[in-house]
Amino acid sequence: MQCAVNSIVFPHLRTVKLTTRLGTKSMADDVVESVKPITDETVQTLSSGDVDGDDIKAVVKTFKDLGVTEVLCEACEQLGWKTPTKIQVEAIPLALEGKDIIGLAETGSGKTGAFALPILQSLLRSPQRLHTLVLTPTRELAFQIAEQFEALGSSIGIKCAVIVGGIDMMSQSLVLAKKPHIVIATPGRLIDHMENTKGFSLRALKFLVMDEADRILNMDFETEVDKILKVIPRDRRTYLFSATMTKKVQKLQRAALKDPVKCMVSTKYSTVDKLQQYYIFIPTKYKDCYLVSIINELAGNSFMIFCSTCNNAQRVALLLRNLGITAIPLHGQMSQNKRLGSLNKFKSKSRSVLLATDVASRGLDIPHVDCVINYDIPTHSKDYIHRVGRTARAGRSGKSITFVTQYDVELFQRIESLIGKKLPAFPTQEDEVMMLVERVSEAQRFARMVSSHFTEFVLDVTTYRGNHVVGCKTGWGDIITKPPL
Repeated sequence: MQCAVNSIVFPHLRTVKLTTRLGTKSMADDVVESVKPITDETVQTLSSGDVDGDDIKAVVKTFKDLGVTEVLCEACEQLGWKTPTKIQVEAIPLALEGKDIIGLAETGSGKTGAFALPILQSLLRSPQRLHTLVLTPTRELAFQIAEQFEALGSSIGIKCAVIVGGIDMMSQSLVLAKKPHIVIATPGRLIDHMENTKGFSLRALKFLVMDEADRILNMDFETEVDKILKVIPRDRRTYLFSATMTKKVQKLQRAALKDPVKCMVSTKYSTVDKLQQYYIFIPTKYKDCYLVSIINELAGNSFMIFCSTCNNAQRVALLLRNLGITAIPLHGQMSQNKRLGSLNKFKSKSRSVLLATDVASRGLDIPHVDCVINYDIPTHSKDYIHRVGRTARAGRSGKSITFVTQYDVELFQRIESLIGKKLPAFPTQEDEVMMLVERVSEAQRFARMVSSHFTEFVLDVTTYRGNHVVGCKTGWGDIITKPPL
């Protein structure tokens, strides 16, 4: 299983020494930092054979013990990955044996590393362009996975291409023409290139990965996934990973798995132990007041606040900005550049509050998120697990607060039933909250006024004088110097 570095030569790539190019920090640095001792894992096979996880657990202490080659072990060390996580201990040896894998582990447990390392090791053994396709449901997750692949494979010259919507197709076609080793894509834009970009073919593909697989195999991407599966070779390795996996056999069969092994390191739907979960039962009318009160009470923390619609995320962001809170929105109606800009500002801590729809609920690894607030309760209970999984990642602690109004009781009970816990109420002082009503009402009026005039509002170039917009940009880049009438 070991592979000498000197003998590794990628076609069309010069040999690169391991000591170079791994010095720069990446988002992958923070993916896995502290890992508990390995306990209580279960490995279940969906084929006829059984896997004895205890034998693996007894000897595994490092990535080398899992069979990872020396060059990749050193890359992991450079990134601060000292010890394999539970899902990596279970999945990597099976992947190196050439098995198809269904991986189920709680959020923030290092699932990306569990499929990235076996793929990179396969590339070391048999270098090939257009070797791997990784499908993700959201654009931001695609960029994050690409960064982790590049960080792990920087010493061996791995080339990745991110193919997502909202970005010019011609520039993506030029990247694909260079034939990268790994393509990370959202299904819709990949189909566009398969149909319209000459010379682009995935017929030699060796690995297919579906991250957040339950979402990709769902109805959202049904036609796109079927088209992709028709054109890629049947003789390939397939990995499905998620924190919430569907049990419906039909959906799993559509991924065309061959004797897959199911690696589970948690119960079917679980949240991490270090996450403190609360709820607040409040009237709809005073949601904004309670939100401002909590942000003030927990001042100094960074927040991700989830809303059910793009308009609501935009409105609440405007409201909070008017009250002097550094909030920034992230939703599907923003252009891709602005979405990435919002995410980067939040990651760099220049903004303390991110208002997001469910585009940010899956897979994103932002280590410094202290608190997740469900401003609107999720309609699908599984989305709750993904939302609150944005905090308390990789062994850290975190807090989540869910707003429950008179209309949300049934949805909240479903969530409690799914995670098997009764959540405690978050302590609030109603008198103090009601003192904010007047100021919040003023900010609400301002937010409604601005939202009704601009389709896309760039908060970072806006200045306020009283409740008037003094200067801002619309989605088309026009400068507006007068307050709206």
